Amino acid sequence: MKQEYDFSKAKRGAVIKAPPGRTRITIRLDNGVMAWFREQAHASGGASYQNLINEALVQHVATAKEPLESTLRRVIREELHTSG
Repeated sequence: MKQEYDFSKAKRGAVIKAPPGRTRITIRLDNGVMAWFREQAHASGGASYQNLINEALVQHVATAKEPLESTLRRVIREELHTSG
C-alpha cells in the first residue's frame, strides 16, 4: 500500500449512475420498516431490500389510483379466494 495517495483529480458523487427512469435519493424510514424489508429480502434468498421497497411503492401508487368501488371488489375477491 502506498504511503500517500493523490486525490487532487478525484471527483465526488455516485460511482454508478442511476439507470434511466430511476432517481437516486436519500430517504429516512423507520427502523421497524427497514428491519421488515431487510427480513423479507433475506427470506426471499437475498433480494435487494431497496427493490422490495420500490415494488411496494409501485403497488401502492397503482392501487391509490384505483377507484374505491374497484378496490372494495378486489379486496372482497381476494378474501373470498383465501377463505374458500
